[in-house]
Amino acid sequence: QVQLVESGGGLAQPGGSLTLSCAASGNRFGISVMGWYRQAPEKRRELVAEITSDSTRTYAESVKGRSTISRDNAKNTVFLQMNSLKPEDTAVYFCYADQVRQVGVARYWGQGTQVTVSS
Repeated sequence: QVQLVESGGGLAQPGGSLTLSCAASGNRFGISVMGWYRQAPEKRRELVAEITSDSTRTYAESVKGRSTISRDNAKNTVFLQMNSLKPEDTAVYFCYADQVRQVGVARYWGQGTQVTVSS
């Protein structure tokens, strides 16, 4: 089992910045992709960004150019730096990690951290 603990959410002003962190613990062997989804009220959960173990990055169009995802493989920690925040970035952000096993890939989720962008 892999446990994911997120931190760094909170209230930010439009145009401001936040950095989210997500640390994996437990049986971390085989963790491949790590990333972030978000879910705003009454909207579907959407992928924000993800990063593979060899640092290939993918971003949603809505955050591309103003967000950076990075990871520390030694610590199995993933970071999401968001700049030029907009009110529409307000959502609960969920970290996830994919673990490759003999029987397939298991996806684990964090509990979510609230990001609110408001003046």
